Amino acid sequence: MAQFDITLAGEITMDLLMYGLPEELSVEREFLATSMALTLGGSSAITAHNLAILGSRIGFIPQLGADPFTDLCLQPLLRAGVDLSRAVAPKAEIGTGLTVLLQHEHSRRALTYSGTISGLRYEDLDLAYLASGRHFHLSSFFLQRGLRDDVPKLLATMRQAGLTTSLDTNDDPENSWEGPIAETLAHLDILMPNEREACRLANESNLEDAIDKLSEMIPMLVIKRGAAGALVSHRGLRYEAPGHITGVVDVIGAGDSFNAGFLHAFVHGAGVRDCLALGNACGAYSTTAIGGTQAFSVPHRMQRFLEGLGVATEIVSR
Repeated sequence: MAQFDITLAGEITMDLLMYGLPEELSVEREFLATSMALTLGGSSAITAHNLAILGSRIGFIPQLGADPFTDLCLQPLLRAGVDLSRAVAPKAEIGTGLTVLLQHEHSRRALTYSGTISGLRYEDLDLAYLASGRHFHLSSFFLQRGLRDDVPKLLATMRQAGLTTSLDTNDDPENSWEGPIAETLAHLDILMPNEREACRLANESNLEDAIDKLSEMIPMLVIKRGAAGALVSHRGLRYEAPGHITGVVDVIGAGDSFNAGFLHAFVHGAGVRDCLALGNACGAYSTTAIGGTQAFSVPHRMQRFLEGLGVATEIVSR
């Protein structure tokens, strides 16, 4: 029996969220936020945390930072039940990644110090540990600059060990969309971009053209569409599911929460439609609290939310 359901290698960061700021921020002036929050961030960490809350057995290898933020990152992951026994020890002068999110009424700005996000390297990884799962997931392909060039080799190693694999590239903040993308896609079972990312990865301006191109390269293409829901292209078939209307508090981490729901259902043998249903429900649930993990810190509330949407919860064990 595998030690873990899903293993991940990736980034842990802190998100500093500031709300109520004006749309225009001029230089040399001080602006007052109406509220703030400091939460666990990083696509990999949010996905790992929420998978564990759903009941998956999770093994996670992050690069730790040489500062007090590391403990703030580790505490919610450990409380959720994520195994961090192979976390990479801090390296000199590499601080924990931090994203400052300035939330305006209709938009937001994001400022990121990469730090540990780009500090993880292939040689840091315990490959036997990662291969002790049934599925391997990677996020933040472009942000993980220390690991990016070796991602094809990492995914190939996981597949050779019998694991299925998935990737959410997330955005490329440099907007170059370069790196070993084709080589990476060749070792994937599931690709999980949003609409814009799908078009950029396929080098197409039209989403349908991007779907057609990527579907020829990936066994299962999962495209997140925000409030519009999500779609899956798998074995020549198209599956679509609408999103859910909620009292949105914060959309940060909604895509990562979708990933957690979808992958939790996938590794527990659910069909595509049930994977979509749990993914959409988890993405919607994430928006009911600040940050990407806060909503999931109250499992019984999550269970009620899922049941209220009519989502089958037999595979959710928390």
